Amino acid sequence: MTAENRAEAIIDLGAIASNIKHLMAISGKPVLAVVKADAYGHGLVPVAKQALQAGATWLGVALLEEAVALRENGVTAPIIAWLTPISDDFDSAVKNDIDIAIPSLEHLRAIIEAGVSTGKTPRIHLEVDTGMSRGGALLEWSELIQAAASAESSGKLKIVGIWSHFARADEPGHDFNREQRERFIAAVAEAKAVGVNPDVIHLSNSAATINDSDSHFDLVRLGISMYGLSPDVKTMGNSIELNLKPALKLRAKIHLVKDVPAGSQVGYGGTYITKVDTKLGVIAMGYADGVPRNANSLAGVLVGNKMSPIIGRVSMDQFVVDLGKESQSRAGDWAYLIGSEMGDSYTSDSCYTADSWAAACGTINYEIVTRLGPRVKRIYID
Repeated sequence: MTAENRAEAIIDLGAIASNIKHLMAISGKPVLAVVKADAYGHGLVPVAKQALQAGATWLGVALLEEAVALRENGVTAPIIAWLTPISDDFDSAVKNDIDIAIPSLEHLRAIIEAGVSTGKTPRIHLEVDTGMSRGGALLEWSELIQAAASAESSGKLKIVGIWSHFARADEPGHDFNREQRERFIAAVAEAKAVGVNPDVIHLSNSAATINDSDSHFDLVRLGISMYGLSPDVKTMGNSIELNLKPALKLRAKIHLVKDVPAGSQVGYGGTYITKVDTKLGVIAMGYADGVPRNANSLAGVLVGNKMSPIIGRVSMDQFVVDLGKESQSRAGDWAYLIGSEMGDSYTSDSCYTADSWAAACGTINYEIVTRLGPRVKRIYID
């Protein structure tokens, strides 16, 4: 007899392809598929390859090692890595034709040195800070573009792109989005005035791709929307309202079903006390698997057609749900934390979603999916 998985995330690659095609149709621009953080918990290599098959022409990652892993798995498409401390192995980036985001003169010098040591021409995207005060050059932008233009003219590097990142694109109509776009346009114009002529300029994230056609420029970067999730449920609507298909379902085995009387304390600290006689289910996942410890009863599992809320604290490897006194659930049954056994489109009215888990934990859907740990088996369907 073959043992079944204790917990698994079921990734619908067809849903990812559908989302990419839908968003390409909205923007009419080439797509950079963002696959950082293990493709938002969905699986770096399978998702990257599916994104390219679906029509994406670029891939984006945060870390250099993510880009190298893609190259080692046969991915030849352009890849940009944008969180690369100067202590990173820039030689490896150059050897593997990985584009590097350059947010400072210090990074520029490091990538030029890597070009010299490898005998290859580095590919870079100059990053400008347009108001997020995070990545990108701000006060040294003028000096950076002049140095980069000089380096390119002497054959030391290739300036592939200029880019920046929105801080509030998930707040459609906010004045700061217009301010950032105008700052970006001015920064690009300044760069072109000193001889920088990049192949692509890019600013739009998922929210701007959906809401702000003026910010699409030469390509759009698809992150959370590619996985079928809304950039912000409150300001932009849920997946169904955005015509997106959530790509991830999450399920775990019921470890134990037990009857308990009213007045029973549940979990560490006895933070919940049963009000009536009931049946409890012990679910074989915990915060070591990425289930947030602070999840409350807005989250839970779907067993059969019944939504059963979390009660008590989430433990390292397990949590408890109230199945209800009449439940016919048994140990070994699947309990769905996200999605359901039936249907590809789902809302919080019929099952638990990444959005409902986010609400239960005071966070966002991004965190719910990206924090899934390696003990959770990924299963791919198309």
